[in-house]
Order: sequence, then structure tokens, then C-alpha cells
Amino acid sequence: MTQHVKDRLQAELDELDTELRVHLPREIKKAKEFGDLRENAEYHAALARQQFVQARIGQLRQRLIELASIDTSKVPEGKAAYGSTLVLYDGEREEEITYRLVTPEESDPPAGLISTTSPVGKSLMGREEGDEVKVVTPAGARTFEIRRLTTLHDELRQKAAPQPE
Repeated sequence: MTQHVKDRLQAELDELDTELRVHLPREIKKAKEFGDLRENAEYHAALARQQFVQARIGQLRQRLIELASIDTSKVPEGKAAYGSTLVLYDGEREEEITYRLVTPEESDPPAGLISTTSPVGKSLMGREEGDEVKVVTPAGARTFEIRRLTTLHDELRQKAAPQPE
């Protein structure tokens, strides 16, 4: 799952790197030709874009380093962590909700993909099947029971198991 994220971030990094090394220098050079730099909107816009691109490149490189350092052997077994799928029961609404804990880049709450760094994700981290969890949402505090927990390790074992023919 993180390989897809890594590929997406790398593609953005490559695109921004090309913009920084090729396109922005051309824009800055062209803007300088317009004359007085103090009142040159094109020049200031190109410089602002250059600063933004440099900052974003730094963020992307740092995030790629962080993603590369994810060691699945250090993901706890039997507790909610990155890659876990949780089936939660909301007693107030009498419904089950399924969430998967993912990286911030993979997050898509309407699809049930919750970032481990979000308030909901943080409240679920380290919890076990059967735990009752109070989660603060924009709609207010809600209490869930973890009915089923499938960890990243469980999924890896299921994929490795021989499939019936």
C-alpha cells in the first residue's frame, strides 16, 4: 500500500524538481527582461513560486525518507496500528463502521481510510479487539466498541496462506 504512495510522492517530486531546475529559471529570466524588479509582478510571482516549490520539495523528500523507514516488523501484533482494519460498533447509532488506518497521504475518510495522525486514528492506535474507544469527531464525542481487528500482520499471513483451488 505504501508503495503506491511512495510512487505518487516521487512523481510529484520529479515534476517539481523539473519545474525548479528548468521552468522557473526561464520565467525569472523572462520577468527580469521587463525591467524594474521592484514593481515587476511577474518576477515576484516567479520568486514566490520558486520558494514554494523549494519548500514542497523539502517536504516530499522528508516524507519519502519517513515512508522508507516504515518497518512492518515493528508494527505491533494484536493492536491497532498502521495497516489495521477495524470494525467499530457505534451503540448510539446502532451501526458498524469499518476504518483502515493508513498514512496521511492515503487518507480518504469517506472511503474509510483514516490517517494514523488524525484525531480518530490517534484514538484507535494501540487499541485491541473488544476495547471501548471514545473518539472526538467534528460532530462531537462518540464511543465505539472495537468488534473486529485485522492487523497488517494478519493480512500478510492471509496473503501468504495457500489458497484453495
